[in-house]
Amino acid sequence: MALGLPLVCYLTAFLCNDVTGCPVPSVLHPRSLTVAKLRKETGWPKDGVRGLLSFKVTGLVLAYYFISLVLLNVLPGLVVQGVKLRSGGRLEYKFNGMPRFHPRQNSAIAILGFASLGTVLQGTDFPLWTFIYQNYIQIMSANLIIAFTLAWFVYIRSFTVKSGNKHRRELAAGGHSGNLIYDWFIGRELNPRVKIPIFGEIDIKSFMELRPGMLGWILLNLSFIAHQYKSYGFVTDSIILISGFQAIYALDSLWMEPAILSTMDITTDGFGFMLAFGDLVWLPFTYSWQTRYLAVYPFHLGWWGIAGVLAVQGVGYYIFRASNNEKHRFRQNPRDAKIAHLQHMQTQSGTKLLTSGWWGFSRHPNYLGDWIMAWSYCLPTGIAG
Repeated sequence: MALGLPLVCYLTAFLCNDVTGCPVPSVLHPRSLTVAKLRKETGWPKDGVRGLLSFKVTGLVLAYYFISLVLLNVLPGLVVQGVKLRSGGRLEYKFNGMPRFHPRQNSAIAILGFASLGTVLQGTDFPLWTFIYQNYIQIMSANLIIAFTLAWFVYIRSFTVKSGNKHRRELAAGGHSGNLIYDWFIGRELNPRVKIPIFGEIDIKSFMELRPGMLGWILLNLSFIAHQYKSYGFVTDSIILISGFQAIYALDSLWMEPAILSTMDITTDGFGFMLAFGDLVWLPFTYSWQTRYLAVYPFHLGWWGIAGVLAVQGVGYYIFRASNNEKHRFRQNPRDAKIAHLQHMQTQSGTKLLTSGWWGFSRHPNYLGDWIMAWSYCLPTGIAG
């Protein structure tokens, strides 16, 4: 998984491109395949593997992380307590992703506002959009390096966790099996935090969960829209629709930011390569495949096509948000009037599981909503062929 999934990201980036097609011709005619021909068709860097990485691009990606960190700590926000830990007590988290907490003073609006202003002033020639599109591979490589670095840092540091420590550090229940590779991948420490001068204490997992990757996903889509306009002189309804859906999904996550505190990612899973790679590479670079494709191979849906895609998206989003809200309210306050009528069962570990409502229909109704929404993202590209 740690090697295979990054390879999938690179394969899709090279085998579906704006050089020779999607997929590249040699894939459709394997008998004529040669290494030299494949390199030419995929746009493989002239300097080979070294071309996958750029120190300049990596520096700018790190600057983006730094800016996100500054905005999280400098701008006002809401301090929320997480769920009760196994060792007792609760950790505090600061959120300011969207203006429900402090209007006009939040991270997402600051970053997207800057991008919008630059686009208004310079149009699709705004350097941010050309930089992202022209350095797509190198940006992905930089995020992959950050994911690997974080995974090893938190794994090594997890061995300093002592029981009963005053900082409420604890190991994830399933993250200290003794198998180095498994523990590194799944995450050994539950909620690793670091103290950084000026910034104070930073919760690595909650920061990486929504900030760099989610906003990065939106920025990637916007760069693909800009490229389509520069290439063809128009923007199709299909790429607008998909980008709009995905922006709503990402911004909804930031709007409901405190709800992540009751998710399995925060309450149960440790922070290892699985979450680091998923948050920083897999989410932004694979979830934007559709818009990357449409940027080069535009397709017009028309009114009936738009209506069909909207219907699928609406059903998926309703299931996703309704089931997640139900779960979050139950975990925060089982006596909440909105969910007090729901039935639940007590587990051997002492936790409670909903057995009615959305969670009485299936084990993961929120994943069903996610899957249906993902289908709506893919429909326009599937029709395009």
